Amino acid sequence: MADCVAVEVAFATPEHQALIALEVPAGCTVRRAVELSGIAEQFPGVDFASCPVGLFGHVLSEPETHVLEAGDRIELYRPLLADPKEV
Repeated sequence: MADCVAVEVAFATPEHQALIALEVPAGCTVRRAVELSGIAEQFPGVDFASCPVGLFGHVLSEPETHVLEAGDRIELYRPLLADPKEV
């Protein structure tokens, strides 16, 4: 693909993990890359549109507008089942 950047999308549950490498158009946002990755098909019960999203361990406040750079690893985070401070 011309004018594309290579990125990865990562997500894991206790039972299964996925790391999807893909090329997205230059200027692609984080949220759009998640859609393009097809990860929702591997985890049908997960609402990826509302999952917290980060790059290399840093949560993004606006994944809908954050533009990706080559080599970025998008991480999708599961909601916590319990507050670690209370456990």
